[in-house]
Amino acid sequence: MQRRTVTLLGPAFVTALAYVDPGNVAANLSAGANYGYLLVWALVLACLMAMLVQYLSAKLGVVTGQSLSALVRDRLNARSHWRLWRTAYGAQAVVVAIATDLAEVVGGAIALYLLFGLPLWLGAIIVGAVAILALHWMRSRGEHFFEILMAAVLATIAVGFLATLVWLPPDPAGVLGGMLPRFSDAGSVQLAAAMLGATVMPHAIYLHSALANQRHEGSGETVGRLLQVQRIDVAVALTIAAAVNLSMLLFAASGLRGSTIDSIEGAHAEIAALVGSVPATVFAVGLLVSGLGSAIVGTDAGAGMVKDLISPRITPTTRRLITLVPSVAVLVAGLHPTQALVQSQLVLSFGIAFALIPLVLLTSNATVMGAHRSGPVVRTLAWIVVAAVIALNVAVIVTA
Repeated sequence: MQRRTVTLLGPAFVTALAYVDPGNVAANLSAGANYGYLLVWALVLACLMAMLVQYLSAKLGVVTGQSLSALVRDRLNARSHWRLWRTAYGAQAVVVAIATDLAEVVGGAIALYLLFGLPLWLGAIIVGAVAILALHWMRSRGEHFFEILMAAVLATIAVGFLATLVWLPPDPAGVLGGMLPRFSDAGSVQLAAAMLGATVMPHAIYLHSALANQRHEGSGETVGRLLQVQRIDVAVALTIAAAVNLSMLLFAASGLRGSTIDSIEGAHAEIAALVGSVPATVFAVGLLVSGLGSAIVGTDAGAGMVKDLISPRITPTTRRLITLVPSVAVLVAGLHPTQALVQSQLVLSFGIAFALIPLVLLTSNATVMGAHRSGPVVRTLAWIVVAAVIALNVAVIVTA
């Protein structure tokens, strides 16, 4: 890879953190512990969908110079009789942002409890405060500095979770059998939807377009060259994220299958009993880093969504608090943290279509994209992804 190309990489590594957050940990561990290798196919498919979706988002930002949420806002504002639709769309975006932060903050709080015994509500406050302060500090030092630090966080998470496969390697025959698409009961459908919501993250779809535009604005590179870089960026970053997600599911399938765990804390205790305190500590550290890193990214994405779709007059700090405070409230109320994580991923799975349909429509529009509009093959694949997301959401409702 050319050195110049390497220096242009970055936005996808930031959004990839959204794909390895504590919501992924909860959903993937639950899938592996309850169904073994059954849902490997669903996770692989979700990761492939994510690569296409994130590339389209980056492409939109590079070509138009705007974020997806800003483009959606402009189109809704262009029609005065669509006021109700504007309000409804903005409301669901806020719900998505809250569900996103809930997963990340609650996951980080669980990790602090496992490592240091801190009360969950206190851990949530610490994670939320660190996310806001760290985001401000990193942003003040420039986009490239922000990307480098987030890439380092992604690498740390990858090492932490991939190391678990050294202690409990998966069964190759089981992995191969898990590639056959199927469900066993309503619970497996629910978990597949949660895994999809944890993998194809709505806020990452909105954020990537903004990051790609901010990163390459004024770079002097041609649009064609920048789109080539986006393809490499997405392929590398999301392949790492996919490997981490698969390691979570395979670890649970090989080591936790049949156990009665119903929480991340239970999984941590089971790991310690099976393979010792060192792997359990590595797991907890990986969870903490994923919670902190994804909370920073989620806070950034949520603030941008609130600004574009609700009101630009709301201050940045207020925008971040809007999405963070409910996460702390969940733990103060004493709700089951792991169940809250899994349920937040279900909420996110229903938010995917609201981000994905406008993305596919905009990137297929010659007026918006010019010569860079999606071709027939990409358009077809993108609509297949939309259909798959909607079909799975319908299945969740039917089987509930």
